[in-house]
Amino acid sequence: MLITVQFENSKNFILYKLKTELSTLLSYHNVDHVIDVYNAAKIIAGKEGVAGEDLLLLLTAALYHDAGFLIGNNEHELKSCEIVRQYLPQYEYSNHQIDKICEIIMATKIPQSPTDLLGEIICDADLDYLGRDDFFSIGNRLCEELLNLQILASEDEWNRLQVKFLEAHHYFTKTAISLRNTAKKQNLQAVKNKIQ
Repeated sequence: MLITVQFENSKNFILYKLKTELSTLLSYHNVDHVIDVYNAAKIIAGKEGVAGEDLLLLLTAALYHDAGFLIGNNEHELKSCEIVRQYLPQYEYSNHQIDKICEIIMATKIPQSPTDLLGEIICDADLDYLGRDDFFSIGNRLCEELLNLQILASEDEWNRLQVKFLEAHHYFTKTAISLRNTAKKQNLQAVKNKIQ
């Protein structure tokens, strides 16, 4: 991988900024989530054969994809791109690279709309937990955040929302489909059982 000092510096910069400046109401969209998405993107990219500059751009997008929450919750993907455009030039990213990073970030906007493999990977990495054993512990953090922000009124409303979301969701990459689909179906059934 094209790991550069500048990439490492941009990574340290945004992780520190997220750790120290994000609202404490964000129990899900925080630095732990960003690191989780970064690690999942790295694994999926490796299995999908992504390397070199593409991998660098993908991992940068993973690190910055929720940085917009530093500014506000609405349209946070666009705000993440504002932050990318503000800070990445000082880490020697070109305008072309920055445009590509923003395109990758925008793919994560729900409903997800990737236009290429890098977009598909970040979308799958962003929702990797849907098909994992830690689904409920991570989901509980998102529920708590939505209750904190008064977007949801109850845990029951959360469970119903999750069923709708899980039924509509699909992974894009062969890697995520093979690694996560089976557990995702089991998690969906477990949420349905909670409602009945």
